[in-house]
Amino acid sequence: MSASAAAGVPANTASSVARAVQRVTEGPLGAYQSAVVRIGISATCLLFLLRELPHRHELYGPGGPWSWDMARGLLSDNGAFTVLMWSDSTVWFETVYALTLVSAALLMTGWRTRITSVLFMAGVLSLQNRSIFMGDGGDNVIHLMAIYLVLTRCARVWSLDARRAGRNAARLAEGFGPSRDVAGPLLWGVLGAVLLPATLMGGLGGTWWLPAVLWVLWIGNGAWWALSRYAPEHELRTLLDVLANLAHNFALLVIMAEVCLIYSTAGWYKIQGSRWQDGTATYYPLKLDYFAPWPGLSGLVASSALAIMVMTYATVIVQVAFPFTLFNRRVKNVLLVLMIAEHAGIAVLLGLPFFSMAMIAADAVFLPTVFLVWLGRTVALGRRRLLHRPSQGRRIVPAQRSPAVGQGEAPRGGGGDGHTLVR
Repeated sequence: MSASAAAGVPANTASSVARAVQRVTEGPLGAYQSAVVRIGISATCLLFLLRELPHRHELYGPGGPWSWDMARGLLSDNGAFTVLMWSDSTVWFETVYALTLVSAALLMTGWRTRITSVLFMAGVLSLQNRSIFMGDGGDNVIHLMAIYLVLTRCARVWSLDARRAGRNAARLAEGFGPSRDVAGPLLWGVLGAVLLPATLMGGLGGTWWLPAVLWVLWIGNGAWWALSRYAPEHELRTLLDVLANLAHNFALLVIMAEVCLIYSTAGWYKIQGSRWQDGTATYYPLKLDYFAPWPGLSGLVASSALAIMVMTYATVIVQVAFPFTLFNRRVKNVLLVLMIAEHAGIAVLLGLPFFSMAMIAADAVFLPTVFLVWLGRTVALGRRRLLHRPSQGRRIVPAQRSPAVGQGEAPRGGGGDGHTLVR
């Protein structure tokens, strides 16, 4: 008699549980989806900060209506984190703004993603918590996703880290050791030198979880780098790999739940409002000069009662129905296309490109892996043709499809794991 039968658990149930546990621990799920979220969120933040570069002082800095003393008074009550409260000098503000720009660009390209994701989170939280009344729904999405991305292994594909991991794997296969890593330990040491005094001086906000998470990440990645470099087959290295997979898969689940929560709450609130019942919630914004970058196009859409009715009711129906369609792949994909088209229309008609980009990036967590693999091949082929770099007769090997949804294929070995310190 098996142990599961002796315990009163059916054998098929125990087998299903074992397969589920193995699936969430053996590797990160949604490798392509998490990569798209990483690229989309960081690109949205980067473009927004670049566009607002001439107005940065009014938005988040010393020239804004929300003064440094007012921000300090509010933060003393809510305990939010922002490094901009460490000093009120203009030089410090410019430094933080520049570091946020650089970290967004590096995260988008997937360079040392574990470190740059933490820097990106710190920069986003610092700017947004400095002037909380300057944001909109898109800023809230970036705020949340910046936190979740820290826990994901979002550089398994489509990143410089994945390219470096492949090169290290090739070196190991040829009998050589991994390439020398200087940037990883250097960045790790610099962050530790900043993290220690910030913790001791209480500069990490009034919450307990942020210092704890940052120290766990710092210590864990140092141990991970050392084990990957000098003892890649050690059991502790495998344990850290399993913990990282669990954290990634849980964070990905939270991102999915967050997107569903955004749409479900927005849809149900729309149902209760009379403005969405009679269509004026769509009509009025099209008539506001502030939300009319193309007045002729906005006026044309607003002049059609049929178009207003279709846009209003389609928005409500799609937002309310989407969380219930996740168990039907075909219906989910159809509604996903409609939601992405809706956000593209908001970007054009209402002049809210960054809000739309943030929402589309968050929606990408539900995109099918087959489509993302095809998209990656298409982009690579287009880039090759654009740069006029012939393949010289070499055969292009198609990417291997994942047995699980988006499971990463980046090779392991020699510290080449997609989310270790040496990424």
